[in-house]
Amino acid sequence: MPSTPAHPYIPNSAAGVKREMLDAIGVDSVEDLLSVIPEKLRLDRDLDLPPALVAESDLDRHMTRVLGANRPAADAISFLGSGTYHHYVPAVCSEVNSRAEFLTAYAGEAYEDHGKWQAIFEYTSLMADLLEMDVVNVPTYDGYQALATALRMAVRITGRSRVLVPATLEAAKRERIDAFLAGVAQPVTVPCDPESGTLDTGFITAQLDDTVAAVLVETPNYRGCIETDAPDIARSAHAAGALLVCATDPISLGYLPAPASWGADIVCGDIQSLGLGMHFGGANGGFIATHDDERFVYEFPSRLFGLASTRVDGELGFVDVAYERTSLAMRDQGVEWVGTAAALWGITAAVYLAQLGPAGMAELGRTIAANTRFAITRIEQVPGVRVVDAGHPHWREFLIEYAGHDAVEVNAALLAAGIHGGAPAPEVFGPAAAENQAVFCVTEQTTADDLAALTDILR
Repeated sequence: MPSTPAHPYIPNSAAGVKREMLDAIGVDSVEDLLSVIPEKLRLDRDLDLPPALVAESDLDRHMTRVLGANRPAADAISFLGSGTYHHYVPAVCSEVNSRAEFLTAYAGEAYEDHGKWQAIFEYTSLMADLLEMDVVNVPTYDGYQALATALRMAVRITGRSRVLVPATLEAAKRERIDAFLAGVAQPVTVPCDPESGTLDTGFITAQLDDTVAAVLVETPNYRGCIETDAPDIARSAHAAGALLVCATDPISLGYLPAPASWGADIVCGDIQSLGLGMHFGGANGGFIATHDDERFVYEFPSRLFGLASTRVDGELGFVDVAYERTSLAMRDQGVEWVGTAAALWGITAAVYLAQLGPAGMAELGRTIAANTRFAITRIEQVPGVRVVDAGHPHWREFLIEYAGHDAVEVNAALLAAGIHGGAPAPEVFGPAAAENQAVFCVTEQTTADDLAALTDILR
């Protein structure tokens, strides 16, 4: 083995230590450990990387310059959304999640718990109340993974081979679904009604048969439209023996009814809006929730936490639930791998939910709904700008269309005035989307003055 210096950030990277580890497991080289990887998946060249920065101070200086080129949404007026939202983060969220006993992305084990399991249990309990469900997982890597896993769960539960998914999904989210279902189920795209921006219920009804495992409803969708026909879709799906999977943002549920109340079997989404902040693109964590039904519980790939009696009469402890179903216990026989957990963000979301409480969540939801309708009304008054689906109920986001200009051109003019415009539709929905459309977002932090500045520049 070549004698190379130890890497300052990589444990056990000294050549001698590597040799001892290889000898202990009985292989000659690291390459032997990689021999099972097919050649077609290997890169047959060195990575195209710039010269190494030899000192930590050099790295710090470089990253400071790179990040300094960013124009943070907090320092400007922002109408960006599409998965990462500029909601207010109470100071207590950062105070709690930076505590040493919590500050790790992973769930931890009994010998290193220090109260983390209880904190995660509190998170799942608060989410269960909000979602009107019984079982909530430790957060997965992000909401995309949670959604793809929820659909894969539905396929395993029903044993069927098709899922109906909305055309209004964000493009990268659809890519994740396609990757997760490849080889086991076929995603069928459900078009949206051009007048309302919501699902074409007639198309869904025509597609439902004994091959459909699930119908996916995302509400509010990425155009901000609320799927008002969701209860009817759920009834149709159930009548055909299919499950109803709902993707939602939990912060909307202080205003909108919980999907479980109108028939959703599996609810999933991302907790970014629950006090996680944006962090140059978003802190993320995916949640999956179901009723307390063994058919569903044993299809969760991720960890679940609950209560159990201890050896002391009357005492309860915080424990893994149905641990034997996970890949941690079953290894290659697990339904899916237990991937990277975002437990720290779950604890953060618990702090946020506890801070606001039911009344606070309701007030927040009403405020965002009012701001959304106010923004639509104001922007509709600008000549040459049209809010698509303006007559349909929206929450937080809406799609606008420019006459004679593309969204990138308009955004450049807005940014020059210190305003982040909406996300261009092709960047959200894929290259086939109209270049003169953009998805705008308002939150509880959007003011009347912000909208006045926006409409002045648009005019």
